[in-house]
Amino acid sequence: MTAVTGSRAASDIGRAVDLDLSGAWLVDPATRRQGPGDLVVRDGRVVSIAWLEGDEPNAIDARGVVVAPGFVDLHAHLREPGNEAAETIASGLAAAAHGGFTAVCAMPNTTPPIDRAAMVDAARAAAVVSGSPVRLLQVGAATAGRAGEQLAALGELADAGVVGFSDDGSPIQRPDLLRNALAYAGMLGLPVIDHPEDLDQTSGAEANDGLVATVLGLRGWPAAAEASAVARDIEILAEVGHDVPAARLHLTHLSTAASIEHVRHAKAAGLAVTCDVTPHHLALTDEWIAGSRRWSWQALDDAGRSRDPWRDGVLEAEPYDGSLRVNPPLRSAVDARACLEGLRDGTVDAIASDHAPHTQVDKDVEFGLARPGIAGIETALGLVLEAVDAGLLPLDRAIEALTTGPARALGRFSPPGLVEGAVADLVVFDRAARWTPDAGSLLTRGWGGPLRGRSLAGRVLLTIAGGRLAFEDAAPA
Repeated sequence: MTAVTGSRAASDIGRAVDLDLSGAWLVDPATRRQGPGDLVVRDGRVVSIAWLEGDEPNAIDARGVVVAPGFVDLHAHLREPGNEAAETIASGLAAAAHGGFTAVCAMPNTTPPIDRAAMVDAARAAAVVSGSPVRLLQVGAATAGRAGEQLAALGELADAGVVGFSDDGSPIQRPDLLRNALAYAGMLGLPVIDHPEDLDQTSGAEANDGLVATVLGLRGWPAAAEASAVARDIEILAEVGHDVPAARLHLTHLSTAASIEHVRHAKAAGLAVTCDVTPHHLALTDEWIAGSRRWSWQALDDAGRSRDPWRDGVLEAEPYDGSLRVNPPLRSAVDARACLEGLRDGTVDAIASDHAPHTQVDKDVEFGLARPGIAGIETALGLVLEAVDAGLLPLDRAIEALTTGPARALGRFSPPGLVEGAVADLVVFDRAARWTPDAGSLLTRGWGGPLRGRSLAGRVLLTIAGGRLAFEDAAPA
């Protein structure tokens, strides 16, 4: 029987942790090992890991309490400065800890954008003031003011400690700027993180171009708008790589089968490209906008084609829920399956939340007017575990995509894993316990979301970041 001991006082956040955990399922992606074991933490440091052998482990499996390295989120929007009503660095880091994340890459599309060293310093200071031990990893803007006209001061930003460069929320539209950004960032040892979108194809678009958009009268967002941008980015990387071998490209929130295939071919050719997918593009589809609430894998027929939600009679919720408007849009079940298969075979390196909180004023409006984004950092694990429980993704691969996969994409940051003597950076969650996202359980300031009121697998019991308590469930099931 698993035993977890530790204080549950809110005032303990940030304090060094003592932990005795027995009979849990340990997952260590760094060594590709998983199995039953015991773990002891003293004063924030792992002092003992005992992998259990013999007959005793037969009573322990991966369906109970799981302990893994803390998750690393490659893509989150913390909204500070400029939109603190939707999120602050403090509330975002608290939400991250609740989701099991111990390091968060904050995207630079704030107001004003993070395009100067002083703003990186201000973000870091806000993280310190928050008291959260979750590590803030700041991404710097690729172009000045994110205006897409000239490069930002990349060297200055690198010296200030950014972990990459991106104009996320917008693509780096000009090929010459992307080329120069890849070359300069490569010389600095940092990746360019691009939001792949051909804006000429998405002007005025509201939802994935397909049956659902047609029936609901929404303007279609073609899959080609993403896939063509992915292909262009990869071609430019191949050109730059001849002169700057250290150039690295990371493609974020991929959502289409064609995009995944482009990355698969690029990796086979030896190009330095990585990518991530979001939990909502794995588990949800565009039919949710019509009112369906089945998972993506339930929306495929035996031939692997998307089913018709109207013909299947699965529309249980009101259509046009603005909380489902996201960029890129929710895609078809076929695209979602391609993203899952890309994760399984390693084409997709990481799962990133693309946590994008908004206020109720910005989301509870006509669908086409809703600000795009889902506040998903606290529900990321739950959606991923639904795919694991459905047999579509092995647990160890899911944990790898939340830990060592993101770390490899960043290049210079590595989670410590499950290592005796290391400072503890851990998440403990109960696979058997379910929880319901609602106003009482979520720590983000972001309003609602498509998963509110829905039971999810995998209740986070404890998150330890840098040896210090980041989150502990006040009343674990």
